[in-house]
Amino acid sequence: MIYLVLLLISFSLTYFIKNYAIKKSLIAHVNERSSHTTPTPHGGGIAISITWFIGLVYLYFTAQIETNLFYALLFGFIISIVSFFDDIYELSPKLRLITQAIVAIAGLYCLGGFDSLTFGIFDIQNPILTNIFAFFMIIWFINLYNFLDGINGYAGSEAIFLALAGFILFGGNHFLVLIVAVLGFLYWNWNKAKIFMGDVGSTLLGYNIAIFTIYYANQEASNFWIWIILFSVYWFDATLTLIRRKLNKEKLSQAHKKHAYQRLSQVGWSHFKVTNYSILLNMVLFCIIYFVSNIFIAFMFALIFLILVMKFIDSKKRFE
Repeated sequence: MIYLVLLLISFSLTYFIKNYAIKKSLIAHVNERSSHTTPTPHGGGIAISITWFIGLVYLYFTAQIETNLFYALLFGFIISIVSFFDDIYELSPKLRLITQAIVAIAGLYCLGGFDSLTFGIFDIQNPILTNIFAFFMIIWFINLYNFLDGINGYAGSEAIFLALAGFILFGGNHFLVLIVAVLGFLYWNWNKAKIFMGDVGSTLLGYNIAIFTIYYANQEASNFWIWIILFSVYWFDATLTLIRRKLNKEKLSQAHKKHAYQRLSQVGWSHFKVTNYSILLNMVLFCIIYFVSNIFIAFMFALIFLILVMKFIDSKKRFE
């Protein structure tokens, strides 16, 4: 029953935010980075955030979530607040980065740090090294999720896939809360979007995925690679694009339209088609995890698969 209530909250809030944004002219205008062609209301991620934190508090008071995970996820509230104002006032990159750093440290503290990073043949257990790695990983996940939020349904469907995969593999009602929180918004964002998520939603989702990765890796070191594979459509595209732009000697802070999903849009693929194909890619990655017992062999299969996908995208629209 609670999940139906949360779904209705997310759905209704998104509807009211959409109408309010139109009334107050809070519109995402078309610019050099945009993949959309018409001005559209933004800030729908507020509905995701509010619903998510209501559900999170409910889970805590009904003893359905571990205390350390609850508090680590709760610090995402700070990310949401700052990103909300960033959507409206365009805050300085330095302020956003400082906020992300503070939240990353707080989240890591709540989880008791990052215990071990395993590579199969050897492990890194030095707490200084593992926690420095985890700190930068959290910040990277926050930002790359924001980078990849650019077309209708893309960021929302990715969040639902990750939460659904997490529930199947690990259990945990927090995944169900995340699914319904995003699903209510996604109704208004799917295919011909009536509202966009905005930073307030995308940065929170990126933070949540980072926290899930560390939390479950602390339970079993190999779980780290499960989350890396599940999230690989996003981090592979974002990381490879960043490296390519660096090799091209581009200014990395400059807006661009060179991510894989953007290049597919440029050659005529509809947002609907790109998003649906990304869902298909995710399903293949899940099958690799589910049916290949050795996680490191699974990672190599996933990496080869993604390289082939990127070569296909490069054949459609060359990276320039």
